[in-house]
Amino acid sequence: MRMRSGGVPASDWVRGAAALLAGALPALAFPAPSLWWLGYVALVPWLLLIRSAGTTRRAALDGWIGGIGFVVAVHHWLVPSLHVFIVLLAALVGLLWAPWGVLVHRLLGGAPSALRAAAAVVAVPSGWLVIELVRSWEGLGGPWGLLGASQWEVAPALRVASVGGVWLVSLLVVAVNTALVLLTTARTPARTTGGVLLVVCALAVGGVWAWAPQPVTTGTARIAVVQPGVVAGPGSVERRLARGEELTRTVAGRDVDLVVWGESSIGAGAWRDPGTSRRLSALSRETRADLLVNVDARQTDGSGRSGIFKSAVLVGPDGPTGDRYDKMRLVPFGEYIPARSLLGWATSVGKAAGEDRLRGDRQVVMTLPESDRRLRIGPLVCFESAFPDMSRRLTRDGAQVLVAQSATSTFQESWAPAQHASLGALRAAENGRPVVHATLTGISAVYGPRGERVGEPLGTEESAAAVYDVPLAHGTTLYGRFGDWAVYAALAALAALCAAEGLLALRRRPAPGTPGRSARTAHGSPERPEH
Repeated sequence: MRMRSGGVPASDWVRGAAALLAGALPALAFPAPSLWWLGYVALVPWLLLIRSAGTTRRAALDGWIGGIGFVVAVHHWLVPSLHVFIVLLAALVGLLWAPWGVLVHRLLGGAPSALRAAAAVVAVPSGWLVIELVRSWEGLGGPWGLLGASQWEVAPALRVASVGGVWLVSLLVVAVNTALVLLTTARTPARTTGGVLLVVCALAVGGVWAWAPQPVTTGTARIAVVQPGVVAGPGSVERRLARGEELTRTVAGRDVDLVVWGESSIGAGAWRDPGTSRRLSALSRETRADLLVNVDARQTDGSGRSGIFKSAVLVGPDGPTGDRYDKMRLVPFGEYIPARSLLGWATSVGKAAGEDRLRGDRQVVMTLPESDRRLRIGPLVCFESAFPDMSRRLTRDGAQVLVAQSATSTFQESWAPAQHASLGALRAAENGRPVVHATLTGISAVYGPRGERVGEPLGTEESAAAVYDVPLAHGTTLYGRFGDWAVYAALAALAALCAAEGLLALRRRPAPGTPGRSARTAHGSPERPEH
């Protein structure tokens, strides 16, 4: 066998490269490419590669390397900010796929029986979902790039999300990939299991489409989104504020209930100027609507803490109403540095936070005093729209509209703006409430309570204000009622598999005092040394 440097066989280098590419392939199902249909087959090459591993160790390695490829591909737009940290992060998070590789090899490797195939179609998607659950921890980057999120524009998938959240959609996508592997590689009994699974998935989606409860529309709210566009260079903070004012005046006289500005639409210098409050209240009077702005500045919260907060602030005709939401979940490295005493040097390598932002301590539902409908909104800031539990909590607290304020201008020419905007469709479908996703530089978008797009989005090249007739709804989705039950089901399935494996191992173990099968030497003789 031909060897490469370090004594590693050339075939291992080729296999590693194949695993890296196979793991990266599902990224094409996400925006901006948005090849959503690819999600249902994109895992097949990776699964086939792991299945063919000669050893358990090799299967774990294939899982790890593929996980690195997946993380880098889905988050490649972070490279300008994280530099070398993207590789370190991918290597760390990619380890989560190593045990998944062992699971895939154990259940799909060789010639699986019908029973093993049945276990595979449950356990392989469940294992994937547990990976998504673990990496959804904020410290690992949050729930960005969950496989189910690739289906954000597919109406049947959004209906599935209303039942079990994005988690159930991920289960469905991985289950279809697993079934396709069984159909193409297994023998007849296991192949039949794969075919049955595909039929079951189709019937389940059809049943959800027909019978899952859906929100009932109860009128509309008129909400304006102000997107100033890219404003850079000296004095950019003041010029962005002026552009926001200019665009907001264009919606005067259009019976607007709320005007939404993007994240960090008001910088520290402008917020410290007493004149800013007067300018904003004048805008509220002129448009006869409340303004939801976003402040990135040093402030003091209700508990007396002082520091830099990212805050959604509601402004009426008399100035700030007192309603304020401080961002709770911060972007690692972008807004704070984990273990700064150890990793603080990151500020000299990439665009890491020079000072840690402070976290809010509670979610807030705001009631618009100027709205004839007494509209209740639930604000989210930046990548908080990626966390399903936060939107669910706001809905349960009475929010009629979920409002996400974002700024992805750092990643303007990448896939990030499209990926971020797409998350609004999932949050809307999960909760049966409309979502307004407002950004500084695009993509700004609005979604109805079923996840359907409302009006036209504002792209990254636009500097504009747009008014949307946002459909309101009441009622509770199954996800809103039961929450992350799909995750608990996946954990239970894996626990049951582990218990079954343990029982089988006990049955195979000979009882104490019972002679086992006689071992043989290399020459095939009974366990007696050769003389």
